[in-house]
Amino acid sequence: MKAMVIEEFGDSSVFVEREIEKPKVEPGCVLIHVQATSVNPIDTKIRSGAVSGIAPQFPAVLHGDVAGIVAEVGEGVTAFRVGDEVFGCPGGFKGTGGALAEYMLADARLLAHKPKSLSMEEAAALPLVTITAWESLFDRAKLKKDQHILIHGATGGVGHVAIQLAKWTGATVYTTASSTEKLEIGQKLGADVGINYREESVSQYMDQYTDGKGFEVIFDTVGGKNLDSSFEAAALSGTVVTIAARSTHDLTPLHSKGLSFHVTFMLLKVIDEDQRHIHGEIIGQIAQIVEEGKLKPLVDAKTFSITEVSKAHEHLESGKAIGKIVLVNNW
Repeated sequence: MKAMVIEEFGDSSVFVEREIEKPKVEPGCVLIHVQATSVNPIDTKIRSGAVSGIAPQFPAVLHGDVAGIVAEVGEGVTAFRVGDEVFGCPGGFKGTGGALAEYMLADARLLAHKPKSLSMEEAAALPLVTITAWESLFDRAKLKKDQHILIHGATGGVGHVAIQLAKWTGATVYTTASSTEKLEIGQKLGADVGINYREESVSQYMDQYTDGKGFEVIFDTVGGKNLDSSFEAAALSGTVVTIAARSTHDLTPLHSKGLSFHVTFMLLKVIDEDQRHIHGEIIGQIAQIVEEGKLKPLVDAKTFSITEVSKAHEHLESGKAIGKIVLVNNW
């Protein structure tokens, strides 16, 4: 089969098209005819070698997110049949093959039936970011109805999904972004209040929206200096969850405010086979929420083919994308 692989770590130019062996279906797995995939920041980090410890062996097929059609069903699989439309994030990391190929071998526990209301491209945009948002909001922060949550990054991959899930829960949602355009998108997705972080300091928006007391729950999807801003904006005994903690910080605010701090790294449950069923359960719930009309992916205006994966990575790394960048199978 055809695939876009990397044979070494580097910039986006390291992707090359190759003919590789088509995976053989294994017990507990299905073989997916890939229709679409999407780019996540972790994909660019793996490609560059920044997180080489979780990279597949060379020649490596990257990308975890997939939407496609079941081509073969392995022994013991009862949830799916040949011809079923599925989606999930079943590979692209250590010990697994990715979606930048004609076919992808996937553990059936990591998949769900694709929502009928979504196209393949839309479905491929959801799995990694939605599982990340779900684990962050519900498993870590224990978000409840009527709580006040600040979500950083209104139009980011994880951020735009987190806004919708928080509203689905019944929380009051505040969100940050760098422009009026992005804030308008965030409010269309369900945010109650949009905050332009370039125009308002943390202390200013804390005073305006919380009387200086801070937010009960903060979800940081940005990392770096923004994590320090999250600690500053948190209320006494508040909760901060981040998906980007590869940095050094002064933890004094956590102590002085008695904060709870959590980190979400969703792909660990892909690598750890004993926990894979958890992702399948989450993505199944997500599919139901989509069908209820409570969740829809924000897809960037620029769509690429799989053979244009280098351009897709460049677009993500440019910081100009709004929502998820999707690639379609052009083989």
